[in-house]
Amino acid sequence: MSDDTLHDARSVVSRRRFVQGLGFAGLVAGTGLWRLPAAQARQVSFPVPELRGATQHLHIGELPVNFTGKARTAITVNQSLPAPVLRWREGETVNLHVHNALRDDVSSIHWHGLLLPANMDGVPGLSFDGIAPGQAYHYRFELRQNGTYWYHSHSLFQEQAGLYGAIVIDPIAPPPYRFDREHVLLLSDWTDLDGAALYRRMKKMAMHDNTYQQTLGELVRDARRDGLRATLAERAQWARMRMTPTDLSDINANTYTYLLNGHTPAANWTGLFRPGERVLLRLINGSAMTHFDIRIPGLKLTVVAADGQYVHPVSVDELRIATAETFDVLVEPTGQDAFTVFAQDMGRTGFACGTLATRPGLAAVVPALDRRPLLSMADMAHDHGSGHGSGYGAASTAAAHAGHAMPADPHAAHAGHGRAAAPVNHPASETGSPVVDMQSSPSGPRLEDPGIGLRDNGRRVLAYADLHSLFDDPDGREPGAANEPARTG
Repeated sequence: MSDDTLHDARSVVSRRRFVQGLGFAGLVAGTGLWRLPAAQARQVSFPVPELRGATQHLHIGELPVNFTGKARTAITVNQSLPAPVLRWREGETVNLHVHNALRDDVSSIHWHGLLLPANMDGVPGLSFDGIAPGQAYHYRFELRQNGTYWYHSHSLFQEQAGLYGAIVIDPIAPPPYRFDREHVLLLSDWTDLDGAALYRRMKKMAMHDNTYQQTLGELVRDARRDGLRATLAERAQWARMRMTPTDLSDINANTYTYLLNGHTPAANWTGLFRPGERVLLRLINGSAMTHFDIRIPGLKLTVVAADGQYVHPVSVDELRIATAETFDVLVEPTGQDAFTVFAQDMGRTGFACGTLATRPGLAAVVPALDRRPLLSMADMAHDHGSGHGSGYGAASTAAAHAGHAMPADPHAAHAGHGRAAAPVNHPASETGSPVVDMQSSPSGPRLEDPGIGLRDNGRRVLAYADLHSLFDDPDGREPGAANEPARTG
């Protein structure tokens, strides 16, 4: 690989990220229980606790942490960030006594993806009243499934502040694949700001934390390529949506620090393996709002489960994991002693990373961030190339008359397994309606599209069309529109 595509870890990790590494131990360093010289800090990895057994006591509290060189307060479970991994067995009835030791705030835990009675779901105001300070709540439910899941708070901004953890439910029957070792990889996004303050700032000025904006130079470049009239029309379309083509996430690495199992990039979380082993990686996106694109250079990822459900194995180089999703993947590390687990955000502003290694203290080359992607109108379901109007009035008309209508997304033609998408017919009542701000004309389901920033990048990328369950659909009906009459017979 060329020097301009791969960089040494020290050149990729900026000074800011190196400082983040010095706070690697998170709450451990913050409490003064464990202090190391700065020279050693980058190479130390600490494990996330694992709790086994059907009966557990979970204590929600606060502890100081330091991920960026600034001491801040995090919300923890049993003094751990992330919260401990909960390991159960399918068919068990679990009893979880959750104690709220916060001084002022009501708290809760939601068991994401689990099939539960409503009063065990853990959403205040919907399924119960929440857990008041100084009080406890007894969660009791039967485990009717197996696989990789996670849990998090559903109260205020506590999840963003650290209240999240992994769940592993071992199956009664052996899984349809073999593995020798496993690691949980829990991704998250941390901010030193108070969650409520960050939310208020985002509501007042949505672009404040999205500093990846287009420049005047890019406007001149696009005008030379597409013509001034078409370029201004395209910019006007985005302005009418109050968005920009760089609006991939409201908040990115300019504000967030991305963590892997509670480790900053410089802290180098390390999962061990022996050459020749098959290693199961349980990938969980526990972020507040970040989508991550994950790859391990030099290794294929064989996806064997999605959101806790077994799928026919599919081998890829890279996959996108959206907020709250989980994937189980198999890797077979061999040929070198260390491999980088690299998870860049969708906007290419930053990354989380760690290492699979044969022994502690090793690190591999960290890839450079991919080039920043730009949204197209096709990504926004306004596909000019489909022959339908975008619903943007004068701006759209100007672009069409200029002969520079935005091209259709190159992957849109493949939507629906190569079949042309049917035209989108909007009701006549929408025309001129004061309650219709814009109309969307999607070109198809696009399940074969891996997503913006992942198309034609030279790597085999997972798409939803690649995922096929190992069991028959228990419903049995073909999908259809919600307003279609029910079929009989």
